[in-house]
Amino acid sequence: MRYRVGKRAAAWAGAGLAALVLAIYAFRSPPADVELASVTSGPLEVTVGDEGRTRIRDIYVVSAPVAGTKLRIEMDPGDPVVAGKTRLATLLPVTAGFLDARAQGRAQAALTQAIAEEKRARAALAQARADLILAQKELKRSKALPLGQTVSEQKRDIAQRNLDAATARRDQARAGLAMAEAGVAAARATLISPAQTPPAPGQPLEIHAPVSGKVLRVLAESAAVVAAGAPLMEVGDPHNLEIAVDLLSQDAVRVSPGDAVIIENWGGPRPLAGRVRRIDPSGFTKISALGVEEQRVYVVIDFTSPPEAWQTLQDAYRVEVRIIVWRAEKVLRVPVSALFRQGKGWSVFVDKGGRAQRRAVTIGAQNAILAEVRAGLRDGERVIVHPGKAVHDGVRLHER
Repeated sequence: MRYRVGKRAAAWAGAGLAALVLAIYAFRSPPADVELASVTSGPLEVTVGDEGRTRIRDIYVVSAPVAGTKLRIEMDPGDPVVAGKTRLATLLPVTAGFLDARAQGRAQAALTQAIAEEKRARAALAQARADLILAQKELKRSKALPLGQTVSEQKRDIAQRNLDAATARRDQARAGLAMAEAGVAAARATLISPAQTPPAPGQPLEIHAPVSGKVLRVLAESAAVVAAGAPLMEVGDPHNLEIAVDLLSQDAVRVSPGDAVIIENWGGPRPLAGRVRRIDPSGFTKISALGVEEQRVYVVIDFTSPPEAWQTLQDAYRVEVRIIVWRAEKVLRVPVSALFRQGKGWSVFVDKGGRAQRRAVTIGAQNAILAEVRAGLRDGERVIVHPGKAVHDGVRLHER
C-alpha cells in the first residue's frame, strides 16, 4: 500500500515539474530577431560631395564689334574653329531708316536751309574773286609808275596788303562754299528712303574665331540688324574642362585645395580622378527642392585622369563628385547603423554569448557607412545593426 502511494506521489511531482517548466517557457520573452555585423580593421575615408557640372574653363563670347546687318550664320554647335582663320560671322553696313512726318519735315527744311547757305557761299566767293582782281590791277598800276615822283612807297605797300587780304577772302569763301555743299549733300542723304538706298559699297566686315576649339552655342543664327556688342555665339576648347560643384557651406569649410576627388556616375565604365583647385571665397543662397534656403559655395575641380579617359565629356554635363577630406590606412571600424545615442555619447549593442550587451563607445571620423572606433570595442566583436525597440540590455538574440 505504501509503495502504491509513493508511486502516485512521484507521478504527481513529475507532472507538476513539467507544468512548471512549460509555464517558464510560456511566460519567458522570445529572443530578439537581429542582424549582426563584425567590428573590423582597415582603411577609412571621409568624403563630402554633391552633383556637379562640367564646364569649359575659358568660354569666349563672340559679339558684333560695330552695328550692322548680320548675315545668316551657317555654323552649327560642334563645328571646329581655328583661331584667326575660321570666319564665324559677316556684317554689312546698316541701311537708312524710315522717317516719320515730323522727321521728314525737319529734314526737308534742313535741305532748304543748306541750299540757301550754298547760294550765299557762292555769292561770297564771287565777290571775293572780284575784289582779288581789283587788288591785282591796283598793285600792277602802282608798280608801273616810277617810285617817288608819281606814287609813294606807302601806297605801293597798301596795294600789296589789299592784294593779300583779297586772296585770303577768296580762300575763305572757297572753304565756306565747300562746307555749304557738304551740308546740302548731308541734308539730301537724310531724305533718302531705304527703298532708294543702293547696296552698301566696300568690303563686308568678317568676324573670325578668337581661339581654336569648337562652336559651343549659336546665340543669333538668323540674318538681322544687330547693335554694337550684341552676342553672336560662344566658342571654346572642349578639352580644357573643369568641374564646378556647389557644396553646402558647412561642407565647403572642410575642403582644401589639393584634396583628391572621385568622379562617379558620369556615364563612363569606371570612376575618374580629380583634384580640388579652388574654393570660391563667396557663397550664394539656393532654394532646395523642399523649399529650404541653403547657403552654398562653388568648388572648382580639375581632372587628373588622362584626357582619353574623359574625352566623351563636354560642356555642362552632369557628374557626381566625392571629395576626400580625411583618410586613414588602418583604423578600427564599426557600421554607422549600429550606433545610437545614449545621453551625450554613443553606444552599441554587442553580441555577448547570445545576449545583447549595451556598451558605450568613443567615435572618431565617420562617413555614411563606417565610423572610426577609438575606445569601447575590439577587433572581431559582433554588434547589432539597426537595433529596434525589442533590443535591450540582456535580451536573448536570434540572428537573421
